[in-house]
Amino acid sequence: MTPLDVVKVRLQSQRPPVASGKCLLYCNGVLEPLYLCPNGTRCTTWFQDPTRFTGTMDAFVKIVRHEGIRTLWSGLPATLVMTVPATAIYFTAYDQLKAFLCGRALTSDLYAPMVAGALARLGTVTIISPLELVRTKLQAQHVSYRELGACVQAAVAQGGWRSLWLGWGPTALRDVPFSALYWFNYELVKSWLSGSRSKDQTSVGVSFVAGGISGTVAAILTLPFDVVKTQRQVALGAVEAVRVTPPHADSTWLLLRKICAESGTRGLFAGFLPRIIKAAPSCAIMISTYEFGKSFCQRLNRDQPLGS
Repeated sequence: MTPLDVVKVRLQSQRPPVASGKCLLYCNGVLEPLYLCPNGTRCTTWFQDPTRFTGTMDAFVKIVRHEGIRTLWSGLPATLVMTVPATAIYFTAYDQLKAFLCGRALTSDLYAPMVAGALARLGTVTIISPLELVRTKLQAQHVSYRELGACVQAAVAQGGWRSLWLGWGPTALRDVPFSALYWFNYELVKSWLSGSRSKDQTSVGVSFVAGGISGTVAAILTLPFDVVKTQRQVALGAVEAVRVTPPHADSTWLLLRKICAESGTRGLFAGFLPRIIKAAPSCAIMISTYEFGKSFCQRLNRDQPLGS
């Protein structure tokens, strides 16, 4: 699924085309003059607007053509390093919180999955946020790990260790509602598909379908916050490159308004197709594997004699 994630990040991080009268910082390796371009990109031969993508397939083709097919797997090591602890923390926290809420009757059985999912995701996002930032930078900009390390060091030197949690706000606003919607819809769809069977007898096929439907709905509703998260994290290091004092970061809501003003409502849903194509099978595979593994371990524990 990494190529879809790379394409989604590229579509979300690209800005509107350069307008007329734009000030451009041109570096020729010796001097860094500020060049005023009165006629947009046509006024000079040295400036080329970054490659723009018009859609999902266009992004796939241009990334492969200009940067090589390996670029589609940018950030894969960070993804693998992030996925294992994130999944373990998330599912363990979800199960424990759901059991706690139901056992103490703090909420109804209908809303317990939603509350447990939201709280579990909030904790996971906070712990994994620095790795998410690294992965986004690698996918958005074709940089080496050495360049990324220098970028992170410069950001930490100027903004402290809090810089590693850049984008935590929009990430939480994306993932916490996503998780709440996902688990709420998943339990409803699973109950509807299972019929009279108990929850412990849910088949892998039912879990797969319910997970795919729930993941698609949650991904669509939380996509604008995913766009903000991407742009916030991609901005890491951009200010340091021009050696100016970083301004105060805009709030998530201001960024939403800014994106809408620059690119319209479509800008808030940039990367829609790759995110949906990724979310549906990913959520379906994740939850069906989880349910199968949990049922298998429960049967194993039941069948194992006491004291053995």
